[in-house]
Amino acid sequence: MRSIEERDRVRSRLGAVTGGREPEVVADLDDAERTPEWLDLGPEPRGRSSWLPERLRGARFDPGRPGAVTLALVGVVVVVIVGVVFLLERPQQNAVPALPAVSASVSASPVETSTPPAPAMIVVSVVGLVHTNGLVRLPEGSRIADAITAAGGAQEGADLLSLNMAQRLMDGDQVLVGVASTDGGPPVLGSGTVSSGTAAAPGPASRGKVNLNSATEEELDALPGVGPVTAAAIVAWRSVNGRFTDVEQLGEVEGIGPARLAKLRELVTI
Repeated sequence: MRSIEERDRVRSRLGAVTGGREPEVVADLDDAERTPEWLDLGPEPRGRSSWLPERLRGARFDPGRPGAVTLALVGVVVVVIVGVVFLLERPQQNAVPALPAVSASVSASPVETSTPPAPAMIVVSVVGLVHTNGLVRLPEGSRIADAITAAGGAQEGADLLSLNMAQRLMDGDQVLVGVASTDGGPPVLGSGTVSSGTAAAPGPASRGKVNLNSATEEELDALPGVGPVTAAAIVAWRSVNGRFTDVEQLGEVEGIGPARLAKLRELVTI
């Protein structure tokens, strides 16, 4: 073949040049023809160079001095633009006005509690045929019925018809509960009221209190619970002992016990 002949011819020439020595063959000529030495790419690239195009694997970027200056200027411009955009897009902080200070001091003044005033009181005298003779304290605006109730109520035989039970009382008034008639006639001792600062205002049939020292047997007999016998005993006691100096001395008269004395105590005088 032609290629073999050319190879033999080259060997003969080389032998003549080298003085008959066999030249060193580095590789098969067929391989040399197929792969020239100047196309030897060396070892297979590894790492990042493996994915680069073959024409760029050995290339190096060198912009030179003018290119470096240009790149620096471009970088400065980019930084300035980014800074301006950041400043413009930054939210503005509006100053909030300070709130007025609130005083934390608590008023130490005591809280006034509205309590209804106590009702005014009046003092009224209740005498006569009531269970408890004397002074009673009543709220202002009370009536005669309230005064008699406060005195324990009226006793049996009391003259209540002569009293206006709804009459209002004033401070210092007196209520006199008289003796009713036993035969349906006018009361023996009429009831009435005595206003403070005025004269007595008994009922129309009122005869006033009976004087133990000057009353006759008939007048004494007209008293409630006193019959002819007791009236005569009172006159007899007076004849023996003289004038009565105290109404309580009626208890010494025969036939007058504590119950009868209690009824007569406010109906007689000395």
